[in-house]
Amino acid sequence: MTIALWCILIAALLPLVFTAVAKYGHEAGMRRLNRQPRVFQAELTGFRARAHWAHLNSIEAFPPFAAAVLVAQWVHAPQGRIDLLAVLFIALRLIYGAFYLSDRPQLRSLTWVLGLACMVGLFVVAALA
Repeated sequence: MTIALWCILIAALLPLVFTAVAKYGHEAGMRRLNRQPRVFQAELTGFRARAHWAHLNSIEAFPPFAAAVLVAQWVHAPQGRIDLLAVLFIALRLIYGAFYLSDRPQLRSLTWVLGLACMVGLFVVAALA
């Protein structure tokens, strides 16, 4: 299995990391409602709310990234380039999440754009194969 395919698995699991930050170790007075998770999520504030938003954005980013990797591999684009772009995407998504949690919107947006560029780059590499 290629590095890029492992990156798909990591990208699929990344939302769970952010939702764990949002849910566990919650501040005093906050109840975790597994029977009503949407109610619980709506009550989140501060970095826990931002962790939930990073979770949602990670879910949104996953399908086009997975498709880009699979398309690039399907057309037999250069594997080194595929792996590099996939690893960069994952690294940028982790940095993105850190910037989201620390409330750094400009840096968060920059890393989001760079991650998007990696995903688009995978399609470009595929188109040039």
